[in-house]
Amino acid sequence: MKNKRLKKINFLLIILLFCSFIYAQKPRARDLGVPFVGTPGTFNAITDVKGVEVGHSTIISGNGNNVAGEGPVRTGVTAIFPRGKRFSPVYANWYSLNGNGEMTGTTWVTESGFLETPIMITNTNSVGVVRDAVLKWYVDTDWYRGEGWWYTYPVVAETYDGFLNDIYGFHVKEKHVIEAINNSSSGKVVEGNVGGGTGMMCLGFKGGIGTSSRLVTIKDSTYTVGVLVQSNFGAKKNLTIAGVPVGVELKDTLNYVYKAAPQSRRQEGDGSIIVIVATDAPLLPHQLKRIAQRVPLGIGIVGGRGSNGSGDIFLAFSTANENAFDRNNTTEVKTFSNDLITPIFEATVQSVEEAIINAMVAAETMEGINGNKAYALPHDMLIKVLKKYKRIE
Repeated sequence: MKNKRLKKINFLLIILLFCSFIYAQKPRARDLGVPFVGTPGTFNAITDVKGVEVGHSTIISGNGNNVAGEGPVRTGVTAIFPRGKRFSPVYANWYSLNGNGEMTGTTWVTESGFLETPIMITNTNSVGVVRDAVLKWYVDTDWYRGEGWWYTYPVVAETYDGFLNDIYGFHVKEKHVIEAINNSSSGKVVEGNVGGGTGMMCLGFKGGIGTSSRLVTIKDSTYTVGVLVQSNFGAKKNLTIAGVPVGVELKDTLNYVYKAAPQSRRQEGDGSIIVIVATDAPLLPHQLKRIAQRVPLGIGIVGGRGSNGSGDIFLAFSTANENAFDRNNTTEVKTFSNDLITPIFEATVQSVEEAIINAMVAAETMEGINGNKAYALPHDMLIKVLKKYKRIE
């Protein structure tokens, strides 16, 4: 009798722990019932592509009036490693929809066809310090595995967080870059107000980091496409979720609060988005350029228009052909026929769409410098609107 009671108690404890774990996780778009096309991987994240690691360093401090150099601070750094924290170049290429932004290192990516470095994402004014910190980390960790004389061009991308963050205070330091690198791991990816996405805003609400993935079957083999976005773009009037004009329905709800700087030249729709696409499908650099060129289709579905003030820059890489990079020897690689590549295009578009909405669903209301505020996308109102248009029951 005593053993039965103990078993019952243990069972109830397990259930309680499981429920606590579930409720501790931030909801994602699918948890709210938002319908998407396609089948995601285990984590529905870029880390579903084997070897990919993601890490963040989030910097949040202070409230009230902006004092340059003191805060308030709402920023950070995100790191993405294609094959973990080791020197193992991957085929890659990039594309820009609208170039009012920056992603360093892309000239050599296109010229060589390889991405030799991690991808770092931060705010506009911190690109330099992040790049320098990565170079120093290479020296400290012998990234190039004993090569005595090497050169490299770290890939560092940015979006502007100066409406919530003391961006002219330059709060991202070397220690934050190292923290993002050390925090990088496979598995679940934290979304919303984290890392480089901490102070970002999107389509009329709070934005930030989001991710998603798709499984694709081609010739009896299954491949994965994973996407990570730093989402900081778009006008609320254009926000569309699952085909529903959510932005129009919520046009008078929870609008941005701008108390300063009143002389800003920012126009509705300005902002930026960085998108990183990973896949284990065997693709060559020119094919990865084609993948990156499909990213805007996913952005357009949710309401992006590539405005004049937007930096919309995308990079795609493949973790296949692990031994393709060799300084001294001829190598043999495998690649898809172009006639087989369309499902990868579709998976990219689907993953970009969901990653952006995941970023908005995970993001929380944030007040930054001078009392400026970006509200979180209200989950209850989103569900109500989707029901109104009969997109969910």
